[in-house]
Amino acid sequence: MNVLDMALNIGIAAVTLAVLLCAVRLLRGPTPTDRVLALDTLYMNAVALIVLLGIRWNTALLFEGALLVAMLGFASTVGLARYLSRGDVVE
Repeated sequence: MNVLDMALNIGIAAVTLAVLLCAVRLLRGPTPTDRVLALDTLYMNAVALIVLLGIRWNTALLFEGALLVAMLGFASTVGLARYLSRGDVVE
């Protein structure tokens, strides 16, 4: 086992733990703002996990998937933030 494999194992474990903690905050968040922030962090962790798995499996297809998840996560975060601040997404 080389250093890259060990680093990938540690990274995947750490990001998986972060995803689980974000899911707990998403389900138990006391305010809607906490839940939106947990969802945004969950998207970022999902992108990190997809990139780490793309490195692990040596495939470029997962990097395109990570880009799509990042774009959808950004758009949904902006939409939810506008809804919470103004009560309407589209003016």
